[in-house]
Amino acid sequence: MENKMTKSGLLPEHFSKQIEGENIGLCTLVNKQGAEVVVTNYGAKIVSLMVPDKEGRLTDVVLGHASIDDYLSSGEPTFGATCGRYANRIAKGHFVLDGVAYELPINNGPNSLHGGVRGFHFRVWKMKQLDAQTVELNYTAADGEEGYPGELAVVLTYQWTDANELVISYRAETSKPTVVNLTNHSYFNLSGEGDRYIGDHLLTIYADTYLPTDETAIPYGPAEPVEGTPMDFRTPHEIGERINQTEFQQIVYGEGYDHCYVLNKKEEGEMVLAARCSSPKTGIVMETYTDQPGVQLYTANWLNDSIIGKNGHPYPERCSFCLETQHYPDSPNKPEYPSTVLRPGETFRSQTIYKFAVE
Repeated sequence: MENKMTKSGLLPEHFSKQIEGENIGLCTLVNKQGAEVVVTNYGAKIVSLMVPDKEGRLTDVVLGHASIDDYLSSGEPTFGATCGRYANRIAKGHFVLDGVAYELPINNGPNSLHGGVRGFHFRVWKMKQLDAQTVELNYTAADGEEGYPGELAVVLTYQWTDANELVISYRAETSKPTVVNLTNHSYFNLSGEGDRYIGDHLLTIYADTYLPTDETAIPYGPAEPVEGTPMDFRTPHEIGERINQTEFQQIVYGEGYDHCYVLNKKEEGEMVLAARCSSPKTGIVMETYTDQPGVQLYTANWLNDSIIGKNGHPYPERCSFCLETQHYPDSPNKPEYPSTVLRPGETFRSQTIYKFAVE
């Protein structure tokens, strides 16, 4: 672990701390282009992501904090985080697996969100830098942790390629039948993490349908067509173009976008381009690839300037967007959705790529 300041201005000593007897630190990945990703093993979080803009200037495109103490006290614990054991929501914190009922902590209205009160984003992962551009993180969740059955051993790698691709690979094995849904929860602003609004970003999502939800953000069943609604990003639209169309009930429920899109995939497990987003200010483009069936678009509707991030920037409402690649919310309670069940002897594998370029 390095002692010098990162290109984004982070100081490793500000992340040097022990939590529950485990050492916290930073890992810096730099590719041959000089672009940089910085990761901490607290929550397996991406702390900064520096990519060149259209003028060649390195720009930090993820929200985050400048110290571990700020992360520990943050009003938004998912900045850059790995969320699990079950990312997104499970209705009423309840599901049945093989005839056994399981009760999870309620931490988001009436539901369980992102693995519970102390999901993976609150845990200390073991971190090992494999080479200049790759880091491996490991976390083993105990049987019964946050109410979930089975000891779950998770291996996560971040690889930062010379093509400015952040390749995120997940692997997990369990000692008992359980449910698994893992995602990265980075908050992106392609104009730079201090920019106050992503409404001008052009977004395309390669999905003909999405999952409408009830007022608590739980999908109520079948996917519905995006056509003719503010949910339609099949062709490029500014994120802010229809975000305040309050005559559309789904926008009201989410106070903006907070919905899972059903990706256009021909085969289960197929790696596809899920979304493309660009900033007119910097020219930075981000493409999102995944083998997961869905991607959750969230437009930071609940931030409110109270959180001060890196470089002293306050983070207001809609200053960023998330593209969380994942299985659908509440899948354990909806047998018609792709299964999230993992059994002993099986291996959960998933990969997501965030690829950066300029235009």
